[in-house]
Amino acid sequence: MSHAMRRVSELALDETTVTALRAALKSTADEVVQAIIDEVPPYAGALSGHMGATIRRAVRTALGHYLDLASGNATGGDAGDAAYELGRGEVRDGRSMDALLSAYRVGARVAWRCLAAGAVPAGLPAAEVAKFAELTFAYIDELSAASAAGHADELAARGRAHERHLEHLARDLLAGASPDVLLASAGRAGWQPPVSLTAVLLPAAQAWPAHRALDPSTLVLDDLPDATGVLLVPDADRSHLLRQLTDRTAVVGPARPWARASASYARAVRARSLSSDIRDTEDHLPELVLSADVDAFADLRARALAPLRTLPVTTARRLEKTLRAWLLHQGRRDEVAAALFVHPQTVRYRMSQLRELFPDLASPHRVLELTLAVGLPDS
Repeated sequence: MSHAMRRVSELALDETTVTALRAALKSTADEVVQAIIDEVPPYAGALSGHMGATIRRAVRTALGHYLDLASGNATGGDAGDAAYELGRGEVRDGRSMDALLSAYRVGARVAWRCLAAGAVPAGLPAAEVAKFAELTFAYIDELSAASAAGHADELAARGRAHERHLEHLARDLLAGASPDVLLASAGRAGWQPPVSLTAVLLPAAQAWPAHRALDPSTLVLDDLPDATGVLLVPDADRSHLLRQLTDRTAVVGPARPWARASASYARAVRARSLSSDIRDTEDHLPELVLSADVDAFADLRARALAPLRTLPVTTARRLEKTLRAWLLHQGRRDEVAAALFVHPQTVRYRMSQLRELFPDLASPHRVLELTLAVGLPDS
């Protein structure tokens, strides 16, 4: 038994007083509920019909338990448990703890007024009236504390459940789950799908700190392999997002329709595998395209540049750089010379060598193959 309840049991109201108070329990409960409806706005429409009847019974039960304690006929009962469950139920009904505490304050005042109106005429000694008041409020304070604990625990449990649902949704998105699965997952998480999502890779320790500056609907995972975190940012303004991540070690994938967020994530992962210096994948599309199939790219290079393999390594490397510059600058000799830091006459000489090695250098198909083959500067 709690301290407050032990003190109530010490009051030991006489049978005449208890009988008089029990007779007034129903009307007292009705007055308490009506006062809460009148004075606490969140309950204005909540205590009518079935709900009102349930609350009236709960009030009568709590007051009846109090009278059992005060008359020495009970050892504790479960009024605190009921109050705890009431607190949890208020969360489910969408009401705040402030509303519930206000209801308790109003209920305590009205309950005391009604109890006092029955106790004094029943002959409760004047010396006991003050103690009766003190213990009545102490009992109701204890019930309100139990309700507050229930309310807090339910909020915490719901918060954890909500976080788990959001995490599950993020994992479904990264895994490329079907639209039906994603919609169901989003519904469980209470998450409104945006038009697009942009994946951001960054160290796991930076995921939640970075999230604070972003849209609250941003999804977060901070337990991916290699201590990696990912943010899925809804409807991002790309330039603004990049500025927000200036001080982060981040790789920003492309915006994709929300149900295809896995494509944004996959590109960010591939970009990070190419270089630790990549931040915006949109600035590195050629490298990403040419590295999409490493074996195919290697085969293309081997076939397209086969004539160079007949030359000494140094000569082949020099001619490959010249060929690349010539293709990128569309054959403009002075620009090619400037890019290579050589004389235009040197370019003329090297290009004559290349035309001998590649007789079909003017063929569009050959130009396409060679452009792809020498497309990466460090290849």
